[in-house]
Amino acid sequence: MKLNNIDQVHEFLKVVDECKEDVYLTSSFGDKYNLKSKLSQYIAVAALLGEHGEELELWCDSKEDETKMLDFLAMHKDVM
Repeated sequence: MKLNNIDQVHEFLKVVDECKEDVYLTSSFGDKYNLKSKLSQYIAVAALLGEHGEELELWCDSKEDETKMLDFLAMHKDVM
């Protein structure tokens, strides 16, 4: 899932925390941020809010978690 911008960072991270498996953001530069790690969350949020935030893609290890993220993104259509 390609992300454009996320204004609801706290809500987004809350959904990530509810996921059972790993959730990643990847950049076009090859960076991969595991959002289940709090340290990686800080780095990923800075990347999302930075000038290359629109180049990040969201990946989920489980279909159940992917559904949670899609539900969040559906409520915030400006993100995709």
